[in-house]
Amino acid sequence: MTTTSYRIVHGGDSRSFPAPHAFLEAATPQGEARVFLGAQAGAALHGARQAHSLDACPFVAVELGSECLGVHGGESRGLEGSNLVGFARFRLGDAAPSNLVEVVRQPGTRAEALVAAFETFRAAGLAVAVCADFPGRIVDRLLRPYLNAALRRLDEGLASADDLDKTLRLGLGYPEGPIALLERTGLAAHFEVTQALHAALGQAAYVPARRAQVAAQRAAA
Repeated sequence: MTTTSYRIVHGGDSRSFPAPHAFLEAATPQGEARVFLGAQAGAALHGARQAHSLDACPFVAVELGSECLGVHGGESRGLEGSNLVGFARFRLGDAAPSNLVEVVRQPGTRAEALVAAFETFRAAGLAVAVCADFPGRIVDRLLRPYLNAALRRLDEGLASADDLDKTLRLGLGYPEGPIALLERTGLAAHFEVTQALHAALGQAAYVPARRAQVAAQRAAA
């Protein structure tokens, strides 16, 4: 399938693409589609819309944190959608981003825009998953309760950190145990994500574990 040309609009530092990547290198100033990158990608998208219409673009992609795409695209009676999609390349804390990009759609997202965005990311060598518009992304929604549970079991004295990690690695074949993973990628970063998910969803599984709260407090001190 022929990929769509695109240009990149920067809105601050990007968590998805913090370093050179084939996706960045393939962009052109004359590209038909628009990709808004960075922590202020939403503000950059708003500014671009104020200047001219983006409706004719094959797709418009905005980098997301934990927020819903509806924050940037609006919502209306469960029928919302346009040529706008969200995306986030999965990244744990300060670790390098993974090869996975989650593309976020709304109920009425144009099928051709979704396909064009999907194929554009895939052409850059990225693995692509599509998810509906909920707070957080697929991996965070599944992974964060597991990490919280591991921290709580450590607090309860179920086992040492080494034995908890060993159990998950050997018992389930995980490449790295949960405690080691959090120590490597940052407990404070885990706190930020789980706090945002709990605020949005109100589910107890996302309440930041005590050790993540302490790490965040120490980082802020």
